[in-house]
Amino acid sequence: MTAPSTFGLSSEARNLHWLLTNLVEEVPGLLSVAVVSSDGLLLLSSDPGRNAEARTGTEQRPAGPKGSAADLATIVSGIGSLTIGAAKLMEAGGVKQTMVAMDDGSLFVMSISDGSLLGVHGAPDCDMSVVAYHMALFVGRAGHVLTPELRSELRQSLEAKPTGSAQ
Repeated sequence: MTAPSTFGLSSEARNLHWLLTNLVEEVPGLLSVAVVSSDGLLLLSSDPGRNAEARTGTEQRPAGPKGSAADLATIVSGIGSLTIGAAKLMEAGGVKQTMVAMDDGSLFVMSISDGSLLGVHGAPDCDMSVVAYHMALFVGRAGHVLTPELRSELRQSLEAKPTGSAQ
């Protein structure tokens, strides 16, 4: 995977990028990963498939300004909101994790301590228990560093990327 540029970012932001890169490289079968703020904004993403295509020179730009990362962020935010509402209606407490199994893949959404969400789109053959385990590790390591200042820095770093650039 080609690591996203972390030039000019704080050490906390670089560490979070490293954690996301490590998640993607350590867990087979991940198609896309996104960290989304509690208000639904994409903070950090990685798209291993597109990064592999970029390395081999076969990359095709997706339609839209951010491609699949923005799509995943939108889905993660919506599912997160829906499950939080369901948990409140059922008086079941906070939502820790949501998993959607589909014919051709899986979607995992896990809460991060500050209300942010980690979303993972997995391939049909991914080991769901391995994905969930590594997501929990990421959340445990990243949750305490996602301060309002860091969220703002990550958001600004995404906005500074040229339109159509890979995440």
